[in-house]
Amino acid sequence: MKKLSALAVLLALSFAVAAPAARATKTADAPEVKAPVALGEVAPDFTLPDAGGRRHTLASLKGKSGTVLIFVATKCPVSNAYNARMQKLAEEFRARGVNVVGINSNVGEPAAEVRRHAAEKGLTFTILKDAGNQVADRFDAQVTPEAFLLDAWGKLVYRGRIDNSRSGDSVSSTELRDAIEAVLAGRAVEKPSVKAFGCSIKRG
Repeated sequence: MKKLSALAVLLALSFAVAAPAARATKTADAPEVKAPVALGEVAPDFTLPDAGGRRHTLASLKGKSGTVLIFVATKCPVSNAYNARMQKLAEEFRARGVNVVGINSNVGEPAAEVRRHAAEKGLTFTILKDAGNQVADRFDAQVTPEAFLLDAWGKLVYRGRIDNSRSGDSVSSTELRDAIEAVLAGRAVEKPSVKAFGCSIKRG
């Protein structure tokens, strides 16, 4: 009886020691979940390939006066309705030191499709392929198109829609353009967050 009691005590002690160790191992093996970039925070650098496979860092694509990241899609009708407007923004503000960068995070839209789509639609700004949704998750991007404006120091100062019109007709508010103009003028962005609309980003 004493032997059985001693064995039971040893088993109990072994479990007590092993359980925390197993939990610690599981925690150590789990990937670190980082909080999304908040307004006012400096966006962390990242590296992604463009549709042709050439890798770029965010730092290498930054404009001297600001950077616009727009999450885009090839199949989303809302994103496609913005193609001409996004291209116009890229052309207009490039000369003023603000770079527009597209990011495609949709799991079902491979790099070759992204490249072909850009050529067909006349999109000349750099479009990156976020195959693992890591950058979309880091910015908590949810739809296409959704824009994120970084100032000259890389601080997130605006997130949300480009303007208020899905089709391009009857545009009456231009939140992204207004935010860029505020940054260029050294003013605070009046509306730093406006809910974006479009197609949900298809994550893997």
